[in-house]
Amino acid sequence: MTHLAQNAAGPGALDILLWVILPYVALVMFVGGHVWRYRYDKFGWTTRSSQLYESRLLRIGSPLFHFGILVVLIGHVVGLVIPNSWTEAAGVSEHTYHVSAVVMGTIAGVSTLGGIAILIYRRRTVGPVFSATTRNDKLMYLMLTAALVLGLAATVAANIVDDGYDYRTTISPWFRSIFYFQPDPALMVGVPLLFQLHALSALALFAVWPFTRLVHMLTAPLGYLTRPYIVYRSRDTQLGSRATRRGWERVR
Repeated sequence: MTHLAQNAAGPGALDILLWVILPYVALVMFVGGHVWRYRYDKFGWTTRSSQLYESRLLRIGSPLFHFGILVVLIGHVVGLVIPNSWTEAAGVSEHTYHVSAVVMGTIAGVSTLGGIAILIYRRRTVGPVFSATTRNDKLMYLMLTAALVLGLAATVAANIVDDGYDYRTTISPWFRSIFYFQPDPALMVGVPLLFQLHALSALALFAVWPFTRLVHMLTAPLGYLTRPYIVYRSRDTQLGSRATRRGWERVR
């Protein structure tokens, strides 16, 4: 049995739970959690940077992780949101798309995992950084790593070990059906186990996302574009309305 759910008669109760109910629970928690966090925890909306504690490992791990995860996110948006017909209409054949996705996805996945491994090692071995690590941070690292490992394992198993799996005919339509408010769990019946586990790990990650430091990914410093200039003025020789007392003159 290689699937979480496989029923020749169609989706069962477990399929409804996994591929209809859970996605909407995760979506409500993702949106509602961000609204709650922004309303009641604005000052906590930060990455809580630890660069002052240690910078050598951070200079290596942070770029690897951030550039890798950016490519991973772009690849997921293209693969899940854009239908096959659109890429074919743009002149990109299915074979070209598949090869590009596998190569870029594997490189980005390895880069992201390498970066997060360095960041976790740094957080565990550098005393001040470890002391500043919260339970939410540990949960976030665990769930993010699990989603990345499962995604990379699914890609390798399907496209390198086996003959390939076209998720754009099953997982992608299911993903889009959620936002159409016409979820089709039948599309996920028979999807390989690793892809199903990757999808579930992603749903769990999005559910806890608003309550971790990952919220900073949805923040852009747009206020800097419209805020007024900061005006600097030199101080007068005499501060205030009273004359300076003898012995308290300013040192120049």
